[in-house]
Amino acid sequence: MSVSVQTEDFDLARETAALTQGRSDCGAVASFVGLVRGASDGVSAMTLEHYPGMTERALGQIEAEAHARWKIAAVRIIHRVGRLLPGEQIVFVGVASSHRGEAFAACEFIMDYLKTRAPFWKKEETPSGARWVDARETDETAASRWDSSA
Repeated sequence: MSVSVQTEDFDLARETAALTQGRSDCGAVASFVGLVRGASDGVSAMTLEHYPGMTERALGQIEAEAHARWKIAAVRIIHRVGRLLPGEQIVFVGVASSHRGEAFAACEFIMDYLKTRAPFWKKEETPSGARWVDARETDETAASRWDSSA
């Protein structure tokens, strides 16, 4: 399992390179990096909380499900917690595979499930005060498309 929940930032180039280091069976790497939105939404900071242990297990289950659905060689999931500022990296998902189709699909699946099934709680700081971020229906809709494609 290659899952990390951490306060520290991550190096995108290093994490991406590590997916294929020492491997010759990979022909594709797909990745996603999520950033804290800010200026246009009036958010000055975001605090992400989680339940240690439970969160890592949930991320590991998402990774295992991706491995069961697609022929992928390697996966790396990093999710940051703590107080983050606009423009800072929140999440990294990287998937290596022999072919791009599996890499793209698994990466998108993992992100959709992270948004809807991983136990994280987000609080945004705005000029009008702090507010907890509710789940979005669009995220649930995106994740639901994977329910019948096992």
